Amino acid sequence: MTISIATTALVHPGVTFGDGTVVEDFCIIGAPPRGHEPGQLPTIIGPDAHIRSHTVVYAGNVIGCRFQCGNKVNIRESNTIGDDVSIGTLSVIEHNVRIANGVRIHSQVFVPEYCVLEEEAWLGPSVVLTNARYPASPGAKAALAGIRMSRRARLGANCTVLPGVVIGENAVVGAGSVVTGNIAPGMVYVGNPARPVRTVAETGAYNA
Repeated sequence: MTISIATTALVHPGVTFGDGTVVEDFCIIGAPPRGHEPGQLPTIIGPDAHIRSHTVVYAGNVIGCRFQCGNKVNIRESNTIGDDVSIGTLSVIEHNVRIANGVRIHSQVFVPEYCVLEEEAWLGPSVVLTNARYPASPGAKAALAGIRMSRRARLGANCTVLPGVVIGENAVVGAGSVVTGNIAPGMVYVGNPARPVRTVAETGAYNA
């Protein structure tokens, strides 16, 4: 088995690495979340992963094959991440998130708890997903509602998506848009609030 772990990386008990995994300098893998002891929650990282420097992966994550991340990524506990997933530099994935195969998350993206990103969903740089309808209000934590991005849904750079929204399959949301309601499958939305402007099929770049 060939696994390359930098001598400056900290790997907690209970972590399993697949063959071919590379862990760069100053990473922390399998960090126990609050209320748990080291090794209490198993952490599984599939083969051929490349985890770049200063990344923190908390315990309880199950990550598939060929995972890639940029520098200083933070992945909280108890997530399920599929095969061929890429997460860019300085992005944050909170806990209890489901990320399917082939998802691409660019740099400085925030994905809060209870979000679901289906196969080949694409999040541009600095996208912010939200899950608290009334932040810091009494009962806010009990009413969190994650975002669902359907298969091949795409969010342009700097989009903000409000809690509980569903982004339809194969939809595209333009850069800088604020998404306040569900996005229909196969449609292009832009603006604040985001509104439909045409179908994806009518957009020449997607028919090349």
